[in-house]
Amino acid sequence: MIKLLIVDDEEGVRISLKKVLQRDGYDILLAENGMEAIEIVRKMINEIETVISDFKMPGLDGLETLSEIGKLNPEIIKIILTGYATLDRAIESVNSGIDGFLTKPFDNNEIRQKIKEFHIKKRLKQFVPAQVLDELQKFSKNLAPRNQKVTILFTDIRGFTKIAEDLTPEELSDLMNLNYFYPLDAVIFKHEGTLDKHIGDSIMGIFGAPISREDDAIRAVECAIEMRQKIMEINNELSKKNIKMPVGFGICTGEAMVGIFGSTIRKEYTAMGQPVNFASRLERLALEDQILICGSTYESVKDHVKAEKIDHVNIRGMIGEKSVYNVINII
Repeated sequence: MIKLLIVDDEEGVRISLKKVLQRDGYDILLAENGMEAIEIVRKMINEIETVISDFKMPGLDGLETLSEIGKLNPEIIKIILTGYATLDRAIESVNSGIDGFLTKPFDNNEIRQKIKEFHIKKRLKQFVPAQVLDELQKFSKNLAPRNQKVTILFTDIRGFTKIAEDLTPEELSDLMNLNYFYPLDAVIFKHEGTLDKHIGDSIMGIFGAPISREDDAIRAVECAIEMRQKIMEINNELSKKNIKMPVGFGICTGEAMVGIFGSTIRKEYTAMGQPVNFASRLERLALEDQILICGSTYESVKDHVKAEKIDHVNIRGMIGEKSVYNVINII
């Protein structure tokens, strides 16, 4: 059952919203001010999915409350409820990282429908990359299959099978979801990459599709460097439990076929071609904390990062130039 937290200093509004939304099966929690709401979220950090907060409250206002809650868990759906329904306030809320905007007095059926829409959109982003979802909503031609220069990034955990054998299913789920997929996915989003998919314990990111930019390769490498730092920090904490996730990275730039592919049963936006295969092979070759990039990527980033060429690398099945570089850090 989805847990939903309602924050409002007016008891009547809290009770009214609870009655309305319970019809749709939500498990409703109530708070009368921002500080109380933050404490509830802190105690139930991975259980609460949505927070609806009144805008004008004593102490912390709605934006301040939702901002603090967003720091605790950025995945929580954050909705502002206010009687001051002006365009300026709506824009202010959206620009503050708020997912939705509701006005009061509210129509019961309308507010139930809007909450459903916010949840559907949030869940869609879990299955469809944010950039792809934006293009879908614009009916963009950028999603049609086409050849496109892209930079592909792969990550993978070294010795994952052995790590998994030593953990219970619940421990493995927490390790992967909270300490690997979520933090590294967030870094891809931060660098405006497209999260393509999770393949076992691998993550695939695309830079350059569906939207292409001149600095795609640079952002991909900077993304990998930040991922490496994030994993080091996570491993430092995990060491207290005698757990370690050694991660390697592979990056390649080149011409790929990108677009929506699949059957009538299931489709996905992805990239296919040599840079995908090359990046995957580089990731397999990479040692712990090593970021291996192809020659094309190196040419695009050589003025921005320090990298060392690796000689005598055997990459089977790859034709053409196969220079490989190990990224040290940003210049």
